[in-house]
Amino acid sequence: MVFLPFTAEVNDFILQLPDQPITRIIKRMTSHSLPDSQTKDTADTSRISISAHYTGQVWYRHGLSQREFVTPAGRIAGLALAPVNAFLRSVAGADIDTFLLQRHRVIDHLVSDLIENHGVTQVVEIAAGLSPRGYRLRRKYPHIRYVEADLPAMAARKARLLSELDCGPEHQVMPCNILLNDGPLSVHSLLNTLNPAARTVIVTEGLVNYFELPLIREVWSRMAVSLKKFDAGFYVTDLYPDFADHPSYRYVKLAQKLVGLFTRGQWPLHYSSDDAIRAGFHEDGFDKVEVHDPAAFYDSLNLPRARTQTLVRLIRCSVNA
Repeated sequence: MVFLPFTAEVNDFILQLPDQPITRIIKRMTSHSLPDSQTKDTADTSRISISAHYTGQVWYRHGLSQREFVTPAGRIAGLALAPVNAFLRSVAGADIDTFLLQRHRVIDHLVSDLIENHGVTQVVEIAAGLSPRGYRLRRKYPHIRYVEADLPAMAARKARLLSELDCGPEHQVMPCNILLNDGPLSVHSLLNTLNPAARTVIVTEGLVNYFELPLIREVWSRMAVSLKKFDAGFYVTDLYPDFADHPSYRYVKLAQKLVGLFTRGQWPLHYSSDDAIRAGFHEDGFDKVEVHDPAAFYDSLNLPRARTQTLVRLIRCSVNA
């Protein structure tokens, strides 16, 4: 039995779940609780790197990645979350992996469309972690420059990995902390290393819901300003909204708490509707904002389906385009 060190708040929530075989397994995994001092949110973004190991395992398991992107920590996380995923499939018709795959493949599609139809030749993936996207896209579009960015420790690890895979000089890794307004690790500094005459897209995946909305909106506003230096600037991200009327909202809240557990912090949901998302990104400085529901791509991208409404949204916005 794998024991998950849940907070007291998560324990209380799980104990109220309906009595089913899979929930009994999960309840037996809640024997240990983390003290409050280990669960408080912090401006230190290093906690995000924890989830990178799990998603790296997911991408490989579903044929989206190379074996080199998998870590022992990712395998352990996959085992630990197996009963949780089984429970979510039984009550909500989809599990964590379903929504990870939906967001990953739709982001791939939106970025590929920018390269093929909108002239983008520079891609910057921030908080790239162990994502294989750059590795795949550089092979599909060898003319593009791809820059992966992450906190220094993860960036160094990714740089070593890409060096072993002989990815070439146009596929780079740079240290970056999105919370910094300026300085050598800021997004602004990173973008200053690129060609302003080239159309450029920033990509984030699995990042924005680690921060409270006012904080991440400051990041988006700085991105919008920095992207205006390019011939055309785009931003593509996933976002998990707070759809309180969703038929599986109770289990959405459980998944939210579990993600917070594994990353030792909060995992807030942002905006209550697609219209609110559009309005927010416009207010943050983007000229055009698209909000995509993965369900619209079920057939064209062969996405894994959920029995209920989808939970994630994919945003593509632009300046100067």
